[in-house]
Amino acid sequence: MKNKLSLLVATATLLLCNCSCGHKEQSDNSVTVSPEAGTAYKSGDQVAVKAHYPNDLKPDSIVYLLDSIKVGSLKDSSALTLKTDSMHLGPRIITAKVYQGGKSQDASTNIVLLAVKAPVQYAYKVIKTFPHDTSCFTEGLVYQDGVLYETGGGYLKPPKDQEVTNQSSLRKVDLATGRVLKKTMLDSAVFGEGISVVGNKIVQLTYHEKVGYVYDKDTFNKLSTFVNNTGVEGWGMCFDGAKLYMDDSTNRIWFLDKDTYKQIGYIDVYDDKGPVSSINELEYIDGKIYANIWQTNNIIVIDPKTGAVLEKIDLSNLYPQDKRAPGADVLNGIAYDAAGKRIFITGKKWPTLYQVEFSPQAP
Repeated sequence: MKNKLSLLVATATLLLCNCSCGHKEQSDNSVTVSPEAGTAYKSGDQVAVKAHYPNDLKPDSIVYLLDSIKVGSLKDSSALTLKTDSMHLGPRIITAKVYQGGKSQDASTNIVLLAVKAPVQYAYKVIKTFPHDTSCFTEGLVYQDGVLYETGGGYLKPPKDQEVTNQSSLRKVDLATGRVLKKTMLDSAVFGEGISVVGNKIVQLTYHEKVGYVYDKDTFNKLSTFVNNTGVEGWGMCFDGAKLYMDDSTNRIWFLDKDTYKQIGYIDVYDDKGPVSSINELEYIDGKIYANIWQTNNIIVIDPKTGAVLEKIDLSNLYPQDKRAPGADVLNGIAYDAAGKRIFITGKKWPTLYQVEFSPQAP
């Protein structure tokens, strides 16, 4: 029994030694890079990036990449200073490629870049009110040429697990009276979403259907369709005169080519605390993106270059929940009259469209 016990101890010791020696050898030969994965920084912070490798490894060079793009190279293990002031917010992947003899050992980490400061709180003032069609489950809203263009969402023949609601439509609406001047109905199995006017065309997203529609702005004749595989779903849309912006239920805003509707880039939306998700209806106003946050009474203002949330407006008292008519749903719909500098706000099946002004909230 004693011999068997000694044999077991010896075997266990040998196994432990083999495991430890193997781990030590692997550790000694490994390359790592700091900072630690998941470290959060504020936009504008400088990040010290440094490759770590065994003492007996004499690199020819160390190349650093940010999201697969080269940002610098060094000959030794000193730190590379990474400036973040012009970076998009959100996760950024940092890779160190340690070269020796024409071969490289790679190591990666990631940082999370947040907005440099909390959003400025803005107040609102109602300037004027207009009638709004309470049958319209507003998904997209645009003001142009003296009229509103609006999408009403809904399914009459929904896919599995979706509720039967109104049939989706595209509308041209008189601002002063709320009267529908022109309307075209979408297929009863399609849920219409955000719209943008691009020249003499209206571009429209759909919710789950992964298809977009292009209409003649004047006649509403459907000119074409396009496959929309960008993002998780189709939600809001706006246009800055050069490219389209589209969101998809997450905190990501995609850039689309205005002619092909293909993805050409994106930003992730973050404030000083973390990602801001459920971005919905969008409007481009004076170089910034205004966005409804679904299921809230908030509108946020986003820097389209970085994704930082710059401002936030709480509109809870605009049409209070306890005073809403039966069937009236969430705040959704932002339109801008660029010539008159007017901002219009409404919601799904709301009886009123509001002309509002925003200003910094008093301390």
